[in-house]
Amino acid sequence: MKRHRIGGFTAARVVEIEPPLATPAQMFPDFDPEIFRAHAGWLTERDAYDPVTDMLKLSIHSWVLRTKHHTIVIDTCCGNDRERPKFLIAHRLDTPYLDNLRAAGVDPDKVDFVCCTHLHVDHVGWNTRLENGRWVPTFRNARYLFSKADYDHWDAMNRADPAKPANYGAFDDGVLPVVSAGLATFVDGARHELEDDVTIEPAPGHTPGSVMLAARSEGAEALFIGDAMHHPLQIVLPDWSSRFCVDRAQAARTRRAILERCVENRSLLAPAHFKAPHACRVHRDGAAYRAEFVEMGEA
Repeated sequence: MKRHRIGGFTAARVVEIEPPLATPAQMFPDFDPEIFRAHAGWLTERDAYDPVTDMLKLSIHSWVLRTKHHTIVIDTCCGNDRERPKFLIAHRLDTPYLDNLRAAGVDPDKVDFVCCTHLHVDHVGWNTRLENGRWVPTFRNARYLFSKADYDHWDAMNRADPAKPANYGAFDDGVLPVVSAGLATFVDGARHELEDDVTIEPAPGHTPGSVMLAARSEGAEALFIGDAMHHPLQIVLPDWSSRFCVDRAQAARTRRAILERCVENRSLLAPAHFKAPHACRVHRDGAAYRAEFVEMGEA
């Protein structure tokens, strides 16, 4: 498989599924058909939009970052064997995700950290796997990094109405078993250092406590931003936050700050849901931004 070098580090994408999720009008509350039409051509060429079905095309994948000291899995997709009747793209999945992970040279028992950029259903699924009728941690020797603000948000919702499990049930089967196993480390609103030049940093707006992982090595930087951006369209239209964002104005501010950092530092931008080529560098284009896409490889 291909791995992308970030100085002395490497990164690779491990795919779970690549579903159409929504039309542009469904995805973006600020959708304007005339503005979108101006971008539909390049989005179609990039396989990010299907003009026949009017559906945005996305990927649900993990990133695997290897440093000199650690193996880090960033976001863990939807997971197999889940009952998700109200989130059908994740309902009763049976994917070869773990095989894909091993094909990337990653033994789940040798993962050091699992970083969930936030605790939505499609970012915590493979935190656990079903074993003899119980949900057990998939990465049993890893520390799982959870946003404290996100955890508190979903925990309060779960407790408020136990008959309606929060986050489609993902909090119960993808988060709580990790906490019960004593493997969770909670990250607050401040910067959290995993090792020299690898940090967890706040990226609020999409959820109350969304974070991103920044990796720097030999003058190169990569930003693994989770859902600070869902779709390449948001590079050129950064004020268009998705309908999944709890604070759309804050999400837009976070997105612009990330784009500026990418321009200034020539950082590699690695979101959780871009289809091929999955990642990009960002350049200024007048008062706006444009993307230079980078193929990151796939197990």
